[in-house]
Amino acid sequence: MNDYATIDESEFPLIRIRFTGEKSTDENFQRYLSQTRDCYRHKKKLAIIFDAREAGIPALSHQRMQADWLRENRGLMQDYCQGTAYVIPNKVIRAVLRVIFSLQKQPVPYKIFEKESEAEKWVRGLGLF
Repeated sequence: MNDYATIDESEFPLIRIRFTGEKSTDENFQRYLSQTRDCYRHKKKLAIIFDAREAGIPALSHQRMQADWLRENRGLMQDYCQGTAYVIPNKVIRAVLRVIFSLQKQPVPYKIFEKESEAEKWVRGLGLF
């Protein structure tokens, strides 16, 4: 089975989550959510760049799962995540993010960018580095 997203923690406290373009399935989406939660295992401040340049549109049920994940992990995110940057040049994928945030508000500061370099600049200005 192919991954819905890959997670790179090699630059911790900066975490990069890249969507692969794979179609979302219950299995690969749940694995992505579990791996994202695992990023908080160190209980240290962090920031995340979500690179959605290759993202496909997740099924509506998976959008709901993402919203539920935000609600369930709200406290963890508020305690440790300084901010999330989203690299989303595609307007359709931006609309998907708005749908998810309409179901459950993003509990930490975030910004949406068209270029990864802009996202990285914003994240590096959060005071973690």
